[in-house]
Formats: sequence, C-alpha cells, structure tokens
Amino acid sequence: MKLDIPYHLENYIGGNLIGPLSGNFIDNINPATGQVYGQIPDSHKKDVDAAVSAAKKAFPAWSTSPVEERFKILHRIAELIDENLETLALAETNDNGKPLWLSTKVDIPRASANFRFFATGIMHFASESHQMEDKAVNYTLRQPIGIVGCISPWNLPLYLFTWKIAPALAAGNCVIAKPSEVTPVTAFLLSKICKEAGLPAGVLNIVHGTGPGAGEAIVTHPDVKAISFTGSTRAGERIASLAAPKFKKLSLELGGKNPAIIFADCNWEKMLTETIRSSFSNQGEICLCGSRILIEESVYEKFKTDFVERTKQLKAGDPLESTSKQGAIVSKMHFEKILRCIDTAKQEGGKIICGGHVVKPEGRCENGYFIEPTVIEGLGPNCQTNQEEIFGPVVTLQSFKTEEEALQLANASSYGLAATVWTQDISKANRVAAKLESGIVWINCWLLRDLRTPFGGMKHSGIGREGGWEALRFFTEAKNVCVQL
Repeated sequence: MKLDIPYHLENYIGGNLIGPLSGNFIDNINPATGQVYGQIPDSHKKDVDAAVSAAKKAFPAWSTSPVEERFKILHRIAELIDENLETLALAETNDNGKPLWLSTKVDIPRASANFRFFATGIMHFASESHQMEDKAVNYTLRQPIGIVGCISPWNLPLYLFTWKIAPALAAGNCVIAKPSEVTPVTAFLLSKICKEAGLPAGVLNIVHGTGPGAGEAIVTHPDVKAISFTGSTRAGERIASLAAPKFKKLSLELGGKNPAIIFADCNWEKMLTETIRSSFSNQGEICLCGSRILIEESVYEKFKTDFVERTKQLKAGDPLESTSKQGAIVSKMHFEKILRCIDTAKQEGGKIICGGHVVKPEGRCENGYFIEPTVIEGLGPNCQTNQEEIFGPVVTLQSFKTEEEALQLANASSYGLAATVWTQDISKANRVAAKLESGIVWINCWLLRDLRTPFGGMKHSGIGREGGWEALRFFTEAKNVCVQL
C-alpha cells in the first residue's frame, strides 16, 4: 500500500470515504509557508448522525469479536503505518509546521507503537474475581461501552489521535473520531490504512470539521456514551458542561504550566541538554513542556548564561531542512497569540533575555509563522505570564533558595500536568515528587514514557487517566457478577 497526500480530504463513515453532506470545505494551510494546500470537510450534525448510524450497525459484531481478531487487525494497522512512514511524516510536517526529522523520528513511530501496544494489551487484559469464603464468588466483567467519541488536538496529530482510538477499538468499542481541523491529513490517511487493514466498516468513523460544528455534535449525540478529549482547558470546560447533564463518561487531558525544578547538585550537562529539549521541543507546543524553569539561587546566573547560549543555537527555519531545530507555529492565530503573550510579559515587567522576535526565513517559508525561542526573567509566580498556558517556544526563569520555596513556586499554578526535578540526591527527589501537585513527575529526565503507566493531570489539567490498563478500563464498563456457592 502506497499513500499519497490529496488536496481534498473526505470523511470516513461506514467504511467509505465521502465528502461533507453540506458540500462545504475549510482551507488547510501549511504554517511554514502560510499558503493553502488543501481542503478539509466542514462537517456538522448530519455527518455525525451518519457516522453514529454506521457505528451502531457495526457494534454488535465488533464488540463480541475474539480479541485475537482485534489484535490481528490493529497490529496490521501498525505495520501499515510503519510502511508509510515517510509519507505520513511529510503530511504531519506540512500540517503542523514541525521539523520533518521530528515527525519521522517521534510522531509517526509513536502512532504505530500505540496500535501495537493496545493490540497486544487487549490479549492480556484480565478481570478480577473475589471469593467470599464458602458463600459466593464474585467476578468482574469489563464490557465495551458502545459508541465513543475521541477528539484529539493539533500539536501531535497522529500520535495523540491513535493514543485514543487504539485502546477504544481494542476494548471492542466503535469510535466516532474527530482530529483537529488545523492538522487533519494524517487522520485522513489513517482512514485509508484502516480500510486496507481490514477493519470492519463502521467500527472507526473519522469526521473532520471544527469544534463547534463537528466536535459538539459528537459530544451531545445521545448514542455516544463516552468522550475522550485532549486539548485546551477552555475547550475541556465546554465539553464537560455539555456532557455532564447527559451522564457521559469523560476523560479530559487538558493544559499545563509545567515547572522544571533545578537544584544545584544536579548532573549539569544532562540537565541542560534535557531542559532545552523540554522547553522548546515541537516549538514548545507539547502539553508536557516545562514552561516555568525554577533554579536554585546559587546556580541561577550560571544556568541563565549556559541556557541562553544553548537556546541561541536553536535555528528556526524551513521544517523540511535537517538543520532546522525549530519549525513553524501551527497557525496564524496561534502565532499571533504567542506574540501577544510575549508583549504581555514585557508589560508585566519581564526582561526578554533571549529571542522574542519573529523569524523570516528566506525562500519558500518567507511568509510562514516562525518565532525565536524566547527566555524571560524577572517575573513573579502570580503574573499572567506564569499562570496562563502559552503553548509555544516561551519559558520563564525564577530562582529559589530552599526546597520548600521551590515547591511553593512549582505548585503556584491552577494546572497540574507534569513536572521535572533535577537533583542527584534521590531522597530529596522523592520528597519533592511526593509533594508536587502534578499527575506526572520526571526525575533527572523528561518525556521518558512507558505506555503501561497512567497519564493525566490534576487540578485544571484534566480528569481521568489514559495509558495502559487505565485506558482499557476507561473504554469498558465494569459489571459485578455474584455467584452463590
């Protein structure tokens, strides 16, 4: 199977590729060039209704299919993703603006890994049993929910799309999925892969469109029993307000304002390398990026000097060039938002010690959306810049004197998704990790992910957990069966 990138995308409903019922399309813009390079279906309620109808027809057979059959199909999808690595990576880079080397090395391999992991996982998914001495045996049935909605963001398009879809399918559900309208191409190509892999018609339906148009139609549909969403906290609030009155099962992975805590006794070179990566990977457009860097006072000046020097080496330019370490910001709207955030930081008294400017590459990317990696100091913990998620190549520096002060600064946020701790004192590392209000804590590393572990945040960073057994449990209903002896 050889994929190609079309100009006009289509929805994937009932095993068929079809245009939006309205006949309307949305421009797809390459952020590296600022030019329209495709058309996306502008789907609405009627398209979602058609997808749900197809899913309802497919559910009885798919939900009762042997796990071996689901394993075979999902594993084949993973193989086909691997076989089309180059095309999928190029599509991801054209859509998102990220460097091609990043799409090739991280995004697409992780997408196939998601399918492979959950294909295997469902073969080992077991339910518990409890014996009441000589009175009864209780066992738990974990059965598919039915039709579920999976809505994914634009920053890691296929990576996070498959992160939701794979466990939902593995557990025996039928899925109505909506990728971001900003980065839709790899989701469209996945529909072709699923068809080729032999996924039965209607088991997976992919509906393209906006959040208010297609997304809300999925969330509010009475036959969609659960929603898994990754995106902004504001959008998560909207989804929760729509889904809660209908008692839908919800998993919301939302924003972050993640601290990186750097103690003086850390492995300096490793810390510096990884903190650069955790600050600016994917142009800072990863919910797990460390945007608030907290440095022990005794090494603050040394860190600032070394960090700024490394940051200045990050070339922002054409994402198709291997020398580009930073690609384009995903859209003009987000590009302008990040620039406003930098201006806000200045107004709050922050000092821009590195970056902060628009980049104009020569050649085909002269009209693209590029911003220099930006480092800001001089701001307190409660200002807007340190409280609101920017989701771009912007970090702030703050100093601390004691472990207690480091924790106060780290927890001084309404978010609680991820944190990093840098110290060679393992006792201190464990103390700090236990007190951080964060769903994920990395000690002396960043983004080292084991797919078996629970993933999610606290506070305004969301509800529920994804990954491993947590994902399979979310996409099933638990039923207790008691048998009297």
